[in-house]
Amino acid sequence: VQLQASGGGLVQAGGSLRLSCVASGRTFGTYGWFRQAPGKEREFVAANKWRGGSAKYADSVKGRFTIFRDNRDNTLYLQMNGLKPEDTAIYYCAAGSRPSNTGSMPRQELYDYWGQGTLVTVSS
Repeated sequence: VQLQASGGGLVQAGGSLRLSCVASGRTFGTYGWFRQAPGKEREFVAANKWRGGSAKYADSVKGRFTIFRDNRDNTLYLQMNGLKPEDTAIYYCAAGSRPSNTGSMPRQELYDYWGQGTLVTVSS
């Protein structure tokens, strides 16, 4: 199983980026995105069940970020609009085998597989 994230870069505040993550090897129960800002712990960003449904978002990104998956090629996406300097971080995609609900999705222990991270830098 491999998760390969891409799409990070430098963007001005108010701009947009779309992160991608190719998930190869199998299907999963849950997929998500986390991020780690400099000097901070890794935190939850967004997640959803593999088969779809109501996504879960961190309050800090709700209304600006959208998580979705392309069924055709098992690519996971995080569409980020209205970026702010405080969104600057390394973003990680993750996938887990176990089923989940919106209550458990933010828990990092739910996820068995992690991508290598892609850096997003938002300038003011």
